Amino acid sequence: MNTPFRVTALVGSYRKGGTIDLAVDEILDAAKAEGAEVSKIYLIDRHTEFCRNCRSCTQQEGERRGACPLSDEMGAILDEIEHSDALVLASPMNFGTVTAVMKRFIERLTCFAYWPWGAPAPKLRKTSKDKLAVVVASSAMPAFFARLTTQMVGLLKKCAAVLGAKTVDVLFIGLAGQAPKQELSERALKKARRLGKKLMANRK
Repeated sequence: MNTPFRVTALVGSYRKGGTIDLAVDEILDAAKAEGAEVSKIYLIDRHTEFCRNCRSCTQQEGERRGACPLSDEMGAILDEIEHSDALVLASPMNFGTVTAVMKRFIERLTCFAYWPWGAPAPKLRKTSKDKLAVVVASSAMPAFFARLTTQMVGLLKKCAAVLGAKTVDVLFIGLAGQAPKQELSERALKKARRLGKKLMANRK
């Protein structure tokens, strides 16, 4: 019996039903229609502490992520991600970058690095990319200008790489601040559906 292809979306938006959420739903629905098992994690609903920079998680050698001494839901989130075959990393732009809740999650990914005391720099525990990822972002600025003037997409791609995923495509939705309740354009909807299908088409 074949194991289902699992797609997990990590949503860093503060608003459910907003631009980012709608785009993620389209991606997941398209992947599900192609046979994927899908799930969505709202970071605002999960208890994750701020990284304390204690570096306890970076001291153990090996490919397995380091153990964090903080007691929260981060371990459960990472377990779900590690058991997934593909990821959707999604965040609106706040002050030129990802939201604070997404940044807090990203900072906790230090556990995927080996950095013993005395070493000049950290090393990723796992360099192979056995997962797929798509990045979803939105901005009140036009998409082209936002991508050109910020490092938001690069940060989300780096996040995917640390989690062992290769980014196969990006959906950046511009002019997302035109109304309190904004619908996705037909162009954005079509691309979101294509991304869901693309994840399934590129699966091993």
